[in-house]
Amino acid sequence: MDFPILKTNKLLLNEITLDDTDSIYEIFSNEDVVKYYDLEAFNEKQQSELLINFYKSRFEKSSGIRWGIRLKNLNECIGTCGFNSWSSPMKSATIGYDLNKRYWGQGLITEALRSIIRSGFSGDLPCGILNRIQADTIPGNIASEKVLIKLGFKEEGIRRESGYWKNSFHDLKCYGLLKSEF
Repeated sequence: MDFPILKTNKLLLNEITLDDTDSIYEIFSNEDVVKYYDLEAFNEKQQSELLINFYKSRFEKSSGIRWGIRLKNLNECIGTCGFNSWSSPMKSATIGYDLNKRYWGQGLITEALRSIIRSGFSGDLPCGILNRIQADTIPGNIASEKVLIKLGFKEEGIRRESGYWKNSFHDLKCYGLLKSEF
């Protein structure tokens, strides 16, 4: 299957390639962007290349997908979003997203996520038709929680010390969205 391209009013969502190395580095080298992530801020461009190749392999193995978020009038990758994993038999997926700090607060992540959620629920992706999409946040990541709630996700509870990175355990707040609710 070819990598799906999605378009919204303001955005183009398409494949992330090695041409995006500098943009990915700018995003993931910012401490504020990775504050709630399971990785440290990048300090070498090679880390961006490894991440891009990881995204590519995930799609090639049909285990997930990650789009580059681009403003239609700008070819620069300003963020990423996608399904970190999916289960076709269970008709479910887990969503993830990030955005260059320069573009925070403009509604762009909400617009991008609405598009990929619609694609997941309509069956336009290699995973088939999804019935459930899940998102996890770390308690305190208020901006991310607001985006999810705006999209119709429901808070389902806390999975205590469910994650471990940056030398500590992290509670994860689980949000879910069903096809019938979207």
